[in-house]
Amino acid sequence: MSVGEEVRSEQERPQQSLGTAAARNLATTTKSAPQMQEISSRWLLRMLPWVNVQGGTYRVNRRLSYAVGDGRVTFVKTGDRVEVIPAELCELPALRSYEDEEVLTELARRCEQREFGPGDVIAEFGSPTDEVLLLAHGRVEKLGTGPYGEDESLGVLADGAYLGERALLDADAIWEYTARAITACTVLVLPRNSVEQVAERTESLSEHLQEQRAIPSQRTNKYGEKEIDLAAGHDGEPDIPHTFVDYEGRPREYELSIAQTVLRIHSRVADLYNQPMNQTEQQIRLTVEALKERQEHELVNNREFGLLNNCEYDQRLQPHDGVPSPDDLDELLSRRRGTKLLLAHPRAISAIGRELNKRGLVPESIEVAGNRIPTWRGVPIYPCNKIPVTEARTTSIIAMRTGEAEQGVIGLQQAGIPDEIEPSLSVRFMGINEQAIIKYLVTAYYSAAVLVPDALGVLENVEIGRWR
Repeated sequence: MSVGEEVRSEQERPQQSLGTAAARNLATTTKSAPQMQEISSRWLLRMLPWVNVQGGTYRVNRRLSYAVGDGRVTFVKTGDRVEVIPAELCELPALRSYEDEEVLTELARRCEQREFGPGDVIAEFGSPTDEVLLLAHGRVEKLGTGPYGEDESLGVLADGAYLGERALLDADAIWEYTARAITACTVLVLPRNSVEQVAERTESLSEHLQEQRAIPSQRTNKYGEKEIDLAAGHDGEPDIPHTFVDYEGRPREYELSIAQTVLRIHSRVADLYNQPMNQTEQQIRLTVEALKERQEHELVNNREFGLLNNCEYDQRLQPHDGVPSPDDLDELLSRRRGTKLLLAHPRAISAIGRELNKRGLVPESIEVAGNRIPTWRGVPIYPCNKIPVTEARTTSIIAMRTGEAEQGVIGLQQAGIPDEIEPSLSVRFMGINEQAIIKYLVTAYYSAAVLVPDALGVLENVEIGRWR
């Protein structure tokens, strides 16, 4: 009998037992709870110390500082023409808090665009500083002279940085380093004489610059804080200095942010389809998970309190070769005492691993909540997929010192709110409408505060797509 005849014979044979398809109609199916791909490890929410806030606001009191804040300048590009946004000139220390838009617009018009190629010297050590350089695009390295006469890198600047800001306040200022282009750079130049010409016919600008020139005369420490007069190492009976500690007159206040949604469940579903799993509980569980994912995203990216936007300019670093090398990580850690953790996108952690492999280094790992976490210099590197990756395949690495006692970064919440299911997270019944739909208001209140500037640092523009 051929193979085809055997198959036909078996197909014609009558069924002798119950088939599996029919049997499944009488069987009980084992089911999983609803799964959700969006759920991540959320290490930031887990490792950030949370401080309970009363009244929905947290005020950060600091010592009075005379140092004018630094920032990043923003530009607009039209074809090959680059212009600085006039209001962004207020990021320069000499123009901080200056509010005359017409004058700022005039200063923006006087900026000259220059192009530099890789290796070009943009500013030379020892030459007079008679213009402010605004870096619209590219990477610039600051070079000084080491103790034995060799070139010494003082850091790398990228888009939005500025150089020579002392030119606006000190006519005798000189360049204390050499600035050299690493890549092709577009720079806007604001000459000091242009600012002086505008100040001669604008009383408000002239008065503002005079006030700014008076600030350095204040006795300050290296952080720009008002000096506390002390005496040490003396003998005999000299006059001991009198002093007091002054505070900021207008300290920053962080108000709790909010994330909300209204969950709707039909009463028929809630009544009839609750075995073996409660439909309402599962709907609330998944909604809360999504809310927490958004909460972590806001803590990283929010323009008001997000970590990436609240890092001080002098705590932002650029990688020397683009990739996240061990040297860059060391520089990042050296900017603050007691760094507790690093946060990086998983692809950035992979890039760090590649650079360590090139040097034959094997990082240690520690166990946290049953997970093996890589470390560098004993500081754990936690994955965080909320840190953005740009189209150019660059990202950032965040370093933090945490806790109130350490003057670090803290999370803010308000426990004890009505219908709370977790601290600062509530699920509130909103009633049933005429279509028999049950509604629940799901709410989370949160924020984050940086107690002192050096508690938070960011390694920016890290390349994660380079494999060689």
